[in-house]
Amino acid sequence: MDLRYPIGRFEWDRGRPPLTGAERGRLIEQIAAAPARLREAVSALSPEQLDTPYRPEGWTVRQVAHHVPDSHINAYVRFKWSLTETDPAIKTYEESEWAKLEDARATPVEVSLELLEALHRRWIVLLRSLEDRDFARTLRHPESGPMNLDHLLAMYAWHGRHHVAHITSLSERMGWTR
Repeated sequence: MDLRYPIGRFEWDRGRPPLTGAERGRLIEQIAAAPARLREAVSALSPEQLDTPYRPEGWTVRQVAHHVPDSHINAYVRFKWSLTETDPAIKTYEESEWAKLEDARATPVEVSLELLEALHRRWIVLLRSLEDRDFARTLRHPESGPMNLDHLLAMYAWHGRHHVAHITSLSERMGWTR
């Protein structure tokens, strides 16, 4: 197994038809579940385990736990820009550099768990309020090019599962599972 992608790489066919309402509903539920799944993945870990890299040369569990809300804050803002502006150009961020900052290396994970829970409460209200036509709205990513909100929805549903799997697969490999 590639430790970088424990659930596989994110894949999206840009030529695919729009997601169905049922598909969107499943993805929204995955995003809604992400905070609880992340909390469960780290809940029984010791400080030493939190400071263990999930793979050689990878981030620590603590850095992963802080990265998820960093990323999802960006996602939430990207959704809002796309819903309120016409094809906005978005800014990227250097996630590997953010992970080196002291807040990602030393802050108790509870701070980011609470942040993620609060953020997702707002984000889920927004996502559930959208109509089919809203998911066709677009943004321009400087590296990935144009994408619609269906694409973004699928990507961030995957993203939460992806990082929780980094933690749970490490826990299984290390025998930390309960």
